Amino acid sequence: MASFASIAWSSVGKKVITGITGFLLIGFILVHLLGNLTLFLGPGPFNGYAHFLEGIFDGWFVILFELGLLAIFVFHMAAAFTVAWLDKRAARKQGYKYSRDAGGKSRKTVASRTMIYSGALIIIFVIGHVWMFKFGGHLPAGHETDADGVKNLYKTVVKAFKEPGMLIAYEVIMFLIGVHLWHGFWSAFQSMGWANDRYLPLIVNVGRIVAVVLAIGFLLLPLYCYFALDPGAVTASSGGH
Repeated sequence: MASFASIAWSSVGKKVITGITGFLLIGFILVHLLGNLTLFLGPGPFNGYAHFLEGIFDGWFVILFELGLLAIFVFHMAAAFTVAWLDKRAARKQGYKYSRDAGGKSRKTVASRTMIYSGALIIIFVIGHVWMFKFGGHLPAGHETDADGVKNLYKTVVKAFKEPGMLIAYEVIMFLIGVHLWHGFWSAFQSMGWANDRYLPLIVNVGRIVAVVLAIGFLLLPLYCYFALDPGAVTASSGGH
């Protein structure tokens, strides 16, 4: 009898793992966007939201959540990479002569053909994103907290997105996330065996809407910081000196 590990890491099992972890990551992206949208409400709500999360279980909630998210990323990457790269190459020793949109019922697109590359870039971005906003020192002495003593993450974010290079880099990555989700959303349903010929077109269209909405939401945040927020006003409203 095959072991659980061998079944889970079979070609079908890895597709299921990719689908499950994909759904979890989409859920995280949605919740993360909803939290970040408090940026439009000003420093009080945004800092308050961040402070609330860091205060759950004396900070242990964030630590455990980040460890769980890391595990999800690792399993998603490992399963997706071996299915998309190693398994398919082993099954088909010679690649296709031409690479283009298959058209018709096939849903091979630029998004589907670049999933492994967009995914790799997104992972690199996530590592840099966490390092910059969690461990990076972006605030000068005396500006680490707002007037209420809450860590001034609002000012950190605004200060970062006031840099043109940072703005461009984030806009590119947010676009890639939309491209990745364009294929990844409905592909997760297919990997889980939850899509058939009747419902797949609907799922594909819903996935495209989700991809566009999430991408636009994340694209707007850096643009809002860069074009609409005044660093002097941010300093004054956030209790800076």
